[in-house]
Amino acid sequence: MASETAAVEARGLRYSYPGKRKSGPTRPALAGLDFDVPAGSIFGFLGPNGGGKTTLFRILATLARPESGTVRMFGADLATQAREVRRRLGVVFQSPSLDVQLSVRENLVHQGHLYGLSGRELEGRIAAALERFGLAERREQRTKELSGGLRRRVEIAKALLHDPRLLLLDEPSTGLDPGARRDLRETLESLRAAGVTVLLTTHFMEEGDRCDRLVLLDRGTIVAEGAPAALKEEIGGDVVTLTGPDPEGLARDLATRFPGPAPEVREGAVRIERERAHELVARLAEAFPGRIDAVTVARPTLEDVFLHRTGRAFEDREEPRG
Repeated sequence: MASETAAVEARGLRYSYPGKRKSGPTRPALAGLDFDVPAGSIFGFLGPNGGGKTTLFRILATLARPESGTVRMFGADLATQAREVRRRLGVVFQSPSLDVQLSVRENLVHQGHLYGLSGRELEGRIAAALERFGLAERREQRTKELSGGLRRRVEIAKALLHDPRLLLLDEPSTGLDPGARRDLRETLESLRAAGVTVLLTTHFMEEGDRCDRLVLLDRGTIVAEGAPAALKEEIGGDVVTLTGPDPEGLARDLATRFPGPAPEVREGAVRIERERAHELVARLAEAFPGRIDAVTVARPTLEDVFLHRTGRAFEDREEPRG
């Protein structure tokens, strides 16, 4: 039975794409995911392209069926109660779904009709949505005339018109300028405060940092899960990055002179994790005169967590799409 505090429960979620050749092996996109999304939270799936985010989004949006495994949304089974799931779900796709030739209000009217809304009830919901998202003065403006940030507000207003309990967003910050991203963040936080569960996919570290809870996806598997701050604490100190003419040799000698977590060479730089790193920096300069060109010390990031868990840098890879 689904937990009363879980908006989404997934168990053993698997999905594979056919190989490039008919007789070739399938390509696993999701390899048995288990996760719970707490109700009333902002929950994120962060990963590079190729991690499985698009496939997972399609399944949660009821656009694709998993090979195996189960998903329940507020207790409703996605496989056998898809109609009930859709009533509880609002979806904002990465690609715009607005009719740019229609006004803001007309887009909302057509969305309402899809959910069987009409008359005074629909007009009341539209008025409330326009006010809620600061669109009242734009109601008769064609959406093609709006900025990217305002269009995103209209998309979210559309998705929430039928009063769903869960809002699902695919890469919501893509294509937005910094101001619009900040505006989107404030909008999502206000939705959470109103009791709406927000579930999003993203490849932006900053967006992942703003989530209450986060799953790091890589090649169809969960490599880390937890609150962003807790995930970064596992690094155990600061991240020191050194550049020089011989990074391989520098890393080898660092391991000998300064015992601790082994240095790693990544993209021509030496990376080490240390507590009280600021004290180490002066000692490094004395120990290796002329061998270090630059040193940076930074608090751990989600990218560091990804590297720590997978041994690979966070980078975009092509994701198969169905």
